[in-house]
Amino acid sequence: MRGPIYKPKGAAAEYGDYAVNIYTGCPHRCYYCFAPQVLHRGRETFHSCVEPRRDIVTELRRQLEREQITGQLIHLCFTCDPYPTGYDTTPTREAIRALKEYGNHVQILTKGDGSRDFDLLDGEDWYGITISCDGAMAHGMEPYATTVGDRLYALEYARNHRIHTWVSFEPVLDPEAVIGCIKHCAPFIQKVKIGKLNYHPSDINWARFGREAEALCQEMGLDYYIKDSLRAEMDKP
Repeated sequence: MRGPIYKPKGAAAEYGDYAVNIYTGCPHRCYYCFAPQVLHRGRETFHSCVEPRRDIVTELRRQLEREQITGQLIHLCFTCDPYPTGYDTTPTREAIRALKEYGNHVQILTKGDGSRDFDLLDGEDWYGITISCDGAMAHGMEPYATTVGDRLYALEYARNHRIHTWVSFEPVLDPEAVIGCIKHCAPFIQKVKIGKLNYHPSDINWARFGREAEALCQEMGLDYYIKDSLRAEMDKP
């Protein structure tokens, strides 16, 4: 594929078959962010230089037409947030519009606020948020993202508008907070994905947490997916 739409590889492939990255960076400054390393960019540059990728919507439409991409669920985004807080997100809105005009659907994942675009989404689209810890810890770990409370409010609002909803609990920073959030969110979410903290030191008992989280998802009747790195810890003797 030649264009903004691509097939993720490695751990990213666990989130979707196709994806688009709309912006060059992200202002949220999450301490665990993997994107600067993946993109071979300095962290300060990545977090301070946030712009739409050059001709992103035009190139997206060209690829959709050229390759006749239709009927796909396309993830927004991996190496950026589709709703960078404090920035004009019109490019995201136009990207969603283009994808849907060609018969595709979107799987959004954000720490921002995507509610402005709920009018474009329907019952085949997914609106998701990332939650790693409780609000107090998030203030330090994700200093420029929207609050956890605001993310949950938008998620519930999306579900009330018959949009599919999901939560990515990755990377988990506070197991107790995540367990509590799964219980709280269950009435208005349909799917969760859970993954451990990688590339940073941690004293979390991942096997115990993973088993507890899986048992809770089963008890609550949630569609869930345990990321491979966490599943490997759970499978250890």
